[in-house]
This record gives sequence, structure tokens and C-alpha cells, in this order.
Amino acid sequence: MSRPQSEFHRPEAPWRQPAGAVDGVWEQELAVDPVSGDATVLQRYEPGTDTSAQGVVRHDFFEEVYILDGAFTDLSLGETFTAGMYAYRHPGMEHGPWVSAEGVRMLVLRTYTAP
Repeated sequence: MSRPQSEFHRPEAPWRQPAGAVDGVWEQELAVDPVSGDATVLQRYEPGTDTSAQGVVRHDFFEEVYILDGAFTDLSLGETFTAGMYAYRHPGMEHGPWVSAEGVRMLVLRTYTAP
């Protein structure tokens, strides 16, 4: 199976706080494969969000992230990433924790099988 096919539309899924996320982190599902778990989501951090309490993050999926607007800083790297920047992470890659003074909005693709 794959993510469901759809033509252009305004997403109607509610913004929700992902399980285990700190306050200020929200996601809106755009497309999800119920079998594999592959997903396309919008993710946002409210201004002032700090994910330090979560520590460094590792996933069991491939992750692609495109920053749509705003900025955030990876505290482990000491680098700030801004609108128009892109990341591609293999399963297990360490990243974060993050802080975002102004807030950030990202398009995130999660894929559990090798692309």
C-alpha cells in the first residue's frame, strides 16, 4: 500500500501534539499509509519552543525535512537552520535537541522502507 492518492485540497486534519513531544510542537497529517506508517506531515514549533527535555532524537525511519518558514537551532551542532533549507536523515541519525525563538514550520516526510 502507499499513502492515499489525492488531488489538491485544503488539509482538514487537526493540528495535534505528537506523542512524547514537548509543549509547543504540533503536527498536521497530510497523508499516512496505515500499513507501513509512511507519512507526510506539516510540523510546527511555536515561538519559544525548546526540546532540550527530549534530548537527542533518533528515528527508525528515513526522514526528509524542508523548512517552509521560520528558523530553529540544533543545540548539539550549534547551528541555526532557516526557511528553504532541507535535511535527509537515515534511520538512527542523531539530531537535536532544538530551540526556536521565532517559531518554525516544516514539511516532513517519514518513510519506513528504503526509498
